[in-house]
Amino acid sequence: MVALLVVAYFTVLLLLCTYGVHRARLVIMCHQNRKRLAAAKKNPPLPDELPAVTVQLPLYNEATVVDRLLDAVAKLDYPLDKLEIQVLDDSSDETRTLAQSGVDRMRAQGIDAVYVRRPNRDGYKAGALEYGLERAKGSLIAIFDADFVPQPEFLKSLVGHFEDESVGMVQARWGHMNRGVNLFTSVQALMLDGHHMVENRARFGSGCMFNFSGTGGMWRREAIIGAGGWQHDTLTEDLDLSYRAQLAGWKFIYREDVVTPAELPEDLSAFRAQQYRWAKGTVQTARKLLWRVLKTPLRTEQRIEAFFHMTPHFAYPLMMLLSIFLLPALILLPATDLRTMIAIDLPLCLGATGSLATFYALAERAQGRSPWSAIRRLPAIIALGAGLSPHQTKAVFEGLRSMSGEFIRTPKRGSTAGRYRQVAQLPLVEIGLMLVCAASTVASVTTSHWFATPFAALFMFGYGYVAFKVTSEQMAHRRAPQLPAESSELAAGAEVETPSVARAA
Repeated sequence: MVALLVVAYFTVLLLLCTYGVHRARLVIMCHQNRKRLAAAKKNPPLPDELPAVTVQLPLYNEATVVDRLLDAVAKLDYPLDKLEIQVLDDSSDETRTLAQSGVDRMRAQGIDAVYVRRPNRDGYKAGALEYGLERAKGSLIAIFDADFVPQPEFLKSLVGHFEDESVGMVQARWGHMNRGVNLFTSVQALMLDGHHMVENRARFGSGCMFNFSGTGGMWRREAIIGAGGWQHDTLTEDLDLSYRAQLAGWKFIYREDVVTPAELPEDLSAFRAQQYRWAKGTVQTARKLLWRVLKTPLRTEQRIEAFFHMTPHFAYPLMMLLSIFLLPALILLPATDLRTMIAIDLPLCLGATGSLATFYALAERAQGRSPWSAIRRLPAIIALGAGLSPHQTKAVFEGLRSMSGEFIRTPKRGSTAGRYRQVAQLPLVEIGLMLVCAASTVASVTTSHWFATPFAALFMFGYGYVAFKVTSEQMAHRRAPQLPAESSELAAGAEVETPSVARAA
């Protein structure tokens, strides 16, 4: 029994370290390709005749942010005879009236804006984008989610890249309007910066495949159609189309210097639902495409990156297992001497956390911030990752078990806090794991397993934080005045824990 425990415990730890080592590898790739990345930070020359661009704005119950979005889009710096704005509105609440009014305002300014409403919501966001594409006038398609605020220069910054007829998509970086609200939003911002400033840069710089992030980017219409169009058999239609397009031979470009501000979720319940959708959809995309990618004649580095790109959420079940195995391991295994700790325990700890530190430090430094700010927030990132692991583990297994599912959008705060609410069950699993990790923290001290103490304590804090925040948010929602059914996020199929539920840049 003890031997089995040892094997299981160290297998889980080594697998987690593998993902950690991969993060370190991404940092190295950024350094190796820094000249190419630096060269990409400039606008290419504009063509003599600008191409026609359609800007697609998929909406679903976005009353708190729709006016902000449409006002920003109306200020895009592009010739009006080459610009079309499609407001793709699937809403069931007053967003419909606000969006129609916004379209009327743009049309009064001479902008070719159209309000597009489908007969049903089949395919959710992917279905709306496909429906709009069939009616779009532009050869280039820019896409923005409702919580984004595109800057006036966005279109002219990117269109020049499409003079190269092999370029299928250009992705810009996400900014974060509310990153400084509290520690929770600053940690979210850092996590997304890690994706944009390390993962995307590393993959683009080394010629590996990376993904359109679902918003804040521009596609060549021909690339979308040639890759099979928007498909809705996964919950991450952006990742799915990205790989199909690159496998079809289209080139992608990443512009880290073009930034579109966006809003981060300020409620943990909303953030969990976002991350759930991303996790489930990524696993579904791996089921759909990973074997095809691995069989395609690509460089070994490209295959490795594709594997890690499509499987990062498997780290969450591993974190849960580590939380469970830690307590019996501390009780049953004798404490090692100092030499063994330095030879075995220290490298494992560095493999698991040192790579995280370098990963997020680079994300900060690449934006001109102090890398120490990332290192200071590293304990909070580890704790939040642990706290999310039960919910994300469920998402992973749902993604392995079924394709597609209901697309649950992330509620936006916008101009009215509490307008949309995310419903969640009480976090009983998180409470149970918090108690287990509390026992592990005590056991690590009493058995002199000193290297385990900070991890057990961080995991305990992470599970406790998530349990407390979700519980307090749900209690506050129950005390708040009830919204009409057609306006409530609950009516839209909020985060009720059913097999169909799923999505948080």
